[in-house]
Amino acid sequence: MSQPDWKIPAGLRPKPEDYSYDLEVALSSMVTLTAHIPEDAFTAETLGVLRAGHGVVIREDGLILTIGYLITEAEDIWLSANDGRTFPGHVLAYDQESGFGLVQALAHLDLPAMPLGDSSKAKAGDAVVLAGSGGRERCVAARIVARQEFAGYWEYVLDDAIYTAPAHPNWGGAACIDESGALIGIGSLHLEQGVEDGKKGHLNMVVPIDLLKPILNDLVTLGRRSAPPKPWLGLYASELEDRVVIVGRSQRGPARRADLRNGDIIVAVAGEPVSTLAELYRRIQSQGEAGAEVPLTIHRDGRSFDVFVKSSDRTKMFKAPQLH
Repeated sequence: MSQPDWKIPAGLRPKPEDYSYDLEVALSSMVTLTAHIPEDAFTAETLGVLRAGHGVVIREDGLILTIGYLITEAEDIWLSANDGRTFPGHVLAYDQESGFGLVQALAHLDLPAMPLGDSSKAKAGDAVVLAGSGGRERCVAARIVARQEFAGYWEYVLDDAIYTAPAHPNWGGAACIDESGALIGIGSLHLEQGVEDGKKGHLNMVVPIDLLKPILNDLVTLGRRSAPPKPWLGLYASELEDRVVIVGRSQRGPARRADLRNGDIIVAVAGEPVSTLAELYRRIQSQGEAGAEVPLTIHRDGRSFDVFVKSSDRTKMFKAPQLH
């Protein structure tokens, strides 16, 4: 399985002499990941049926860490090493709360494992490498530009995400490597951010590796975290002038069943006002575990009213991984 023909501009690539660790050895831990998803999968319409990105070997037995959206509902996984060898893989877990995904290689990779670092120590200004599979030509020498909260429209929130620049153009599953050669995060998103002169700055949002450590054993042995799943409403929301507005609903989710509508303004959760996505998601999650009724105050067509939405476990909507 050949890799697509793309390269990072030479001026943005990391130079081995700039790092105290062996950059080439670190980059040999990277693999290309290709996932095929059934056309009737829950996520097929939004994420597509053919997904490609990167993964990083984190254990000598072929355990690979990636970003979860690449492998959610995958029916088969293929992995390609930098030397061109290709291997099948099996989805072990995708954790909706953190965003991580785990794949087990179904063959002996003979690739080094990248050590897990301490993302709590990473701070703005630190030099990092955002590494894709395929060697230095697919890596960006970057810096951490911020540590701050991230909230996504799909009911996803991180307390302290890592933001890096310049942006990697093929960020999904890329490894964020610190100055010691350790893995401190996995690339998740490409974002635009306004700057003073009116131009857009391009960043990558990276999920910190410390979110993996407490749940790694659960994900490997159970395929999920052992804690009860958090409530999910199946809505897509956006912030608009200090208001949270519903902009979409999952086809089979609780929000649609409760007759929430696009354009509805979510005023409060359980009587507590919300004005940001992060506030909304945290207050939904504070109502208990998946299955809890979530009381919302909605403003629609000039009037406000209360509605109780019976939440669900998002993962029950997905096709389960198949053992090969």
